[in-house]
Amino acid sequence: MNNAIYPWQQSSWQQLQSLRERLPHAILFHGESGIGKADFIQAFAQSLLCENVQADGFACGTCASCGWFLQGNHPDYRRVRPEALEDEAPAEGEEGADAVKGAKASKTPSKDIKIEQIRQLADFMNISTHRQGLRVVVLYPAEALNTPASNALLKTLEEPPPGTMFLLASNSLDRLLPTILSRCRKFALPLPEYQVALAWLQEQGLNKEDGESWLREQGGAPLAALAQSEAGNREELDILLAVLARPSAEAALKHADKLSKTGLATLVSWQQRWLYDLLSFKMSGKIRYYPRHQKELAGLAATVHTVKLLQAIKNTNERRATADHPLSPKLFVEAMLLDYTASCT
Repeated sequence: MNNAIYPWQQSSWQQLQSLRERLPHAILFHGESGIGKADFIQAFAQSLLCENVQADGFACGTCASCGWFLQGNHPDYRRVRPEALEDEAPAEGEEGADAVKGAKASKTPSKDIKIEQIRQLADFMNISTHRQGLRVVVLYPAEALNTPASNALLKTLEEPPPGTMFLLASNSLDRLLPTILSRCRKFALPLPEYQVALAWLQEQGLNKEDGESWLREQGGAPLAALAQSEAGNREELDILLAVLARPSAEAALKHADKLSKTGLATLVSWQQRWLYDLLSFKMSGKIRYYPRHQKELAGLAATVHTVKLLQAIKNTNERRATADHPLSPKLFVEAMLLDYTASCT
């Protein structure tokens, strides 16, 4: 097994090889957040540029092309993602290197993919390739494209430059323009089997109990589970779940300030999962994310009105759209918890 992809991606990798004979100009990889889509498409991008592709479809790792790729300066490769995901400055020659450096020096890195990043691909796509092979553009997450960037990318996908391959990844297809979806070959990457994911987490150093807890709370996504285990915010999650388990205005106001120090998008996602479990238990008696809170969920499910619960889910989903840009984090959390309390009491 090649270590460029995760154990649960082997069958997907084998399936992907069938596309090599007639490559589409754009492939959109989609699946749950936290399952390794970005690493998977990076491995595929390297293999498309490799000069000595192996029989199993993986890059050789030793040719000149692989050397450039691994150093982050392959002339026929570009990666497009939000500035906020760049944990280090882009390599010289990578899209928007100077612009990103300047932006980081002056303001908070953007969580959007901007039109300037798409426009900067024009020069890249209009020059000859270095080795007379493919040009490869990797873009993720596709739902981070703002509206002008989406429209600019759409124009490129409508008239793709010859010899250019687009590899996109998305956590939420419903947040993409239908016209972009229609111009990409969609390729689903599934969640790993539970035991496979748990075994991998244990290999990363988590004990079985913690691995099971984090894996369930992240919906079976192992990379998300590992990231949360390393983030050190178990205390905040436990506080939120305690408030959700016994909703009251007093508890909401008491804990809002502390909880507002956690990423608001993360808080909203935790509450979305709680509401999913609450509705699921009410309808079918099943719990997906928080089985250790079965007693509390059962108690709430017995009393909460279904119409109010559905409205709470709708409100929380809408709140996710503004979580990245709240006027006041504390007021945001207070409103979120008070709205939930009103729905469940």
